[in-house]
Amino acid sequence: MCGRLAQTMDAVELAERFEVAPPDFELQARYNLAPGQTAAVVKADPERRLTLMRWGLVPAWAKEEKIGYKMINARAETVSQKSSFKGPLRRSRCLIPASGFYEWQKMGRTRQPWRFFKKDERPFGLAGLWDTWRSPTGERLETFTIITTTANELVGRIHDRMPVILRPEAEATWLDPAQGDPARLLPLLRPLATEEMDAYRVSILVNSPANDSPEVIAPLED
Repeated sequence: MCGRLAQTMDAVELAERFEVAPPDFELQARYNLAPGQTAAVVKADPERRLTLMRWGLVPAWAKEEKIGYKMINARAETVSQKSSFKGPLRRSRCLIPASGFYEWQKMGRTRQPWRFFKKDERPFGLAGLWDTWRSPTGERLETFTIITTTANELVGRIHDRMPVILRPEAEATWLDPAQGDPARLLPLLRPLATEEMDAYRVSILVNSPANDSPEVIAPLED
């Protein structure tokens, strides 16, 4: 699964990397972003734009928004089959910009957190789906889920799943509102090559979402 990530890029860097206009809202660096929190998301409707959504998909048909806490991830292998995801797969896909994500290695009774990132240190886009839910009182809520796939060799040393990191050349197809054919979309949902990624251990500060500072991403000294 993917249950924690970082968005440490500034607005200018995000706008340049994902070819969007600078946002009209304040964008703060997030070093320890968790489900249930608000994240920056790129969507196309029809033009690309950066917006804010809550992590944890609440399907349009849901009776209660708390279902979102069970929908933080969607498996690439079944995303076109599950009722919560097959509609958004066809009509409302998104990118979640990230500078890194975290996984935990089981070590006896303890768990050691690791930070994963691209070797070139550039921001990358995670494949996601989004949907709009309206509360019984008419309030509008936009939420997203991150798609996961089998882990590559690097991530697989720690966890058997990883988020789908789309190559830049695949992002246009993924975001294209006119493209809704699963046969064209599903082949994009594969693990990024091991040689393009790197990782290091971080402190247990990341275990608590309350810790959201540069110290969270600092390499752990041996």
